[in-house]
Amino acid sequence: MKISGKNKTSAKFMKLAIKEARRNIRTMDGGPFGACIVKGNKLLAVSRNKVLVSDATAHAEINAIRLASARIKSYDLSGCVIYSTTEPCPMCFSAIHWAKIEGVIYGTTISDARRIGFNELNISSAQMRRKGKSRVKLTGGFLRKECLELLDEWSALENKMLY
Repeated sequence: MKISGKNKTSAKFMKLAIKEARRNIRTMDGGPFGACIVKGNKLLAVSRNKVLVSDATAHAEINAIRLASARIKSYDLSGCVIYSTTEPCPMCFSAIHWAKIEGVIYGTTISDARRIGFNELNISSAQMRRKGKSRVKLTGGFLRKECLELLDEWSALENKMLY
């Protein structure tokens, strides 16, 4: 499977993640983050960050992995790609690696999330990949402008909660 964020199909899936992230700007369940998991051209899961509901591990990527795994009844998501509005944090990257997801296509970076006040560890997915000798393929900056808009919308909210 070729991991690329340069086609209409990839844009369609990233836009689903963006739409899901935008729900949090209205509901305040978590930060402005969304993710979806795809195998081939089949959507397995789409989810958003739900940390503020009561679970610090309820990042969009973790939630999407849980949904996709339940759907196929396996932890093994080999051959899948995850689209994430923001680069996975170290926890999410580790879960992606353990789920055997083939690649990550993301919009904004961990540094972008830190810039608006999120308590992110300053460890990039590329560093995690390299240090952990992971085979997960990374494609960053996909639909970056649209993903940055999510962060800017969140940042402008008066009643937001940062974590």
